[in-house]
Amino acid sequence: MELIPLYSIKVQCCNCDHEFSTSRVRPSLKKAVRRDADFCSYYKNENPDYYVVRVCPQCGFASTENSADKLADWQRKAFNDQLGKRWKTRDFGDKRSWEEALETYKLALLCAQSINDKDRIIASLLHHIAWLYRYQGDTAQEKRFLQYSLDAYIKVYEGDGSGGNDARLMFLIGELNRRTGNFSDAVKWFSRLVNDQRIMDAAMIRAAREQWTILREQMRGEEIDEDGLPSDTVGS
Repeated sequence: MELIPLYSIKVQCCNCDHEFSTSRVRPSLKKAVRRDADFCSYYKNENPDYYVVRVCPQCGFASTENSADKLADWQRKAFNDQLGKRWKTRDFGDKRSWEEALETYKLALLCAQSINDKDRIIASLLHHIAWLYRYQGDTAQEKRFLQYSLDAYIKVYEGDGSGGNDARLMFLIGELNRRTGNFSDAVKWFSRLVNDQRIMDAAMIRAAREQWTILREQMRGEEIDEDGLPSDTVGS
C-alpha cells in the first residue's frame, strides 16, 4: 500500500492563539533526489518546502517553526494595521500547488517584515521564494529574489555578534554572489571562508573550494579576472 505523503499537525497561531491544522511531508519521504550548491533541494514526490509556512486561517498570520511562539502587543498591532484587517478567511492546510506555496511564502515575508522579525528569518523566506521560481524555470524572478536574499544574508552577517565566522552563512553569501553575477564579491567570500583559521567546518570549506573552482571557470569563460575586471583591462 502506497504511503500518503502528507500528514496533519495542529499549530497554535502566535498572533491570535487560534488552533489550526497544517500539512507536513512525512520524514521518510523527504529524501532529495538532488541538491543545488545553495541548498535548494529537488524531490521525486511531494516537496516539503511547499509546507514550511503555516498560515492561520482565522487571522492570516503566516510563520514558520523558527518564528516566535508569541507576538508582542506592538507586533500584533503592526500586523493587524498592515495586513490583518484586510484578511479574508482562507485555509492552506491541505495539499498545496506551486502557486499556493508561493502565496504562503510571500504572505510569511510580509508578516515577518510587518513585525520586524529577525533578519535571518527574512533572508530565508526570500531565499525560498527564489527556489520556488527556480523550480518553474523563471530565471528573472529567481535572480531578483536571490539578490534580495543575498542583501538580507549580508545584513545577518554584519549584525552577527559571534565574530562573523558562521561558515554556512559565509558560503551562502559567496554562492549567491556567484549566482547573481557578482563574481568579484563571490571570490572574496569564498576566499575568506577558505582562509579563515577560526573556521573548522570542513564540509563548508570543501564546498567553498568546489564553488570557487566553478567560479574560476565562469570568469574565464566571460574573460573576467579575479578582481572582477575584464581581462583585457588588467594592467592598463
